[in-house]
Amino acid sequence: YPLLFLGVLTTFLLLQATREAQSGPEQGEPAPQGSPAEPTAPAPPATKPVTDELSQVPIGYLKQEVKRLIPLSRLHVEPDDYGIAGAQLALKDDNTTGRFIKQQFSLDVERVPIGGDAVAALKRLEESGHHFVLVDASAETLLRLSDSVKDKDVLLFNVRAEDENLRQEDCRANVLHTAPDRFMLADALAQYLVWKRWQRWLVVKGVFPEDVAYLEAIRRAASRFGGMIVEEREYKEAPGARRSDSGEQQIQRQMPVFTQGAPAYDVLIVADEREVFGPYLPFRTWDPRPVGGTTGLTAMSWHPAHEQWGATQMQNRFQRLANRFMWPVDYQAWIAVRAIGEGATRARSGAFAPVNDYIRSKDFDLAAFKGQKVTFRKWDGQLRQPILVAGPDLPVSTSPARGCRSSASWP
Repeated sequence: YPLLFLGVLTTFLLLQATREAQSGPEQGEPAPQGSPAEPTAPAPPATKPVTDELSQVPIGYLKQEVKRLIPLSRLHVEPDDYGIAGAQLALKDDNTTGRFIKQQFSLDVERVPIGGDAVAALKRLEESGHHFVLVDASAETLLRLSDSVKDKDVLLFNVRAEDENLRQEDCRANVLHTAPDRFMLADALAQYLVWKRWQRWLVVKGVFPEDVAYLEAIRRAASRFGGMIVEEREYKEAPGARRSDSGEQQIQRQMPVFTQGAPAYDVLIVADEREVFGPYLPFRTWDPRPVGGTTGLTAMSWHPAHEQWGATQMQNRFQRLANRFMWPVDYQAWIAVRAIGEGATRARSGAFAPVNDYIRSKDFDLAAFKGQKVTFRKWDGQLRQPILVAGPDLPVSTSPARGCRSSASWP
């Protein structure tokens, strides 16, 4: 048995030595000099470690402070967070969706004081990585901002200015407008008045440039929809001490005299965007007629009593967030931030190019609590949206009316 065991062991060792000699060097060791190395299998590619890191999408809000008259009604005092609160509500909506695809949206506000440098504020936002910025400012400021970031990866959203020139001769490729322009607002009001067969209009106008611009929009709407302006009157008198007792007594006597002797008319239309005199006209005209335009029956993008198409839950969420009602600039800022969120979600990216491309594409649409989805026009960047026609307490109608075609709904 010992001899047999030694024989078997010797045979095993000889066979093992023969196999090693035939197979060459071990994989990964250098081949002996003078002999070709056997090809080795390539190393497996390194796998990207799984991460929970969020993709950041910063959004800027640039608010230019302006000097305003004390409003005739304390109900019209502009909240300090006007517009900003709407953007904050949309930010919550964006992050609700974004967390499922690892996206996180943030809002950074730049407040520019009266006379301050808005261009420098935009530069700070741009240098800190903000490709999408909401602009709450005048038309002149918006144009300066747009030109300052020309050819850069920055998209501006106009949430305030209603000037038509921003959509026409001064149109900029890097600006989208969620605020309706005056043509859209005047068309919406005219449609309702003509539908009611209130086609004869007495127009009372102010002296400021924006009053003249609104008057031009009313003239255009009258010619498009069949209205007739029977007379235009310019208000030049000082309205007294505005909210004092003596001023109120003066207005009580002044407004009936100012509107006396007009040709027969169905409705008085006010062109007074700064509210110098307009709010004094309802219930004080010589003839008992409804009042509309910039006061009374008004066209607007949003009204705090609008509840159709699921708007009630929107209104309630905003009230819980801001402790006040939602007004047009709040809504226009909400739409802008939601458009950015929708673009980032659909493009699965927070980078400028894919989000910008998607927002401008034919595939983009956004539910906006108005009974139909809203989109941006390709040629001027204006948001197509229905316009509410409302009184102080309740919405009255929505334009474009059935069978009518207005600038609010052009393709």
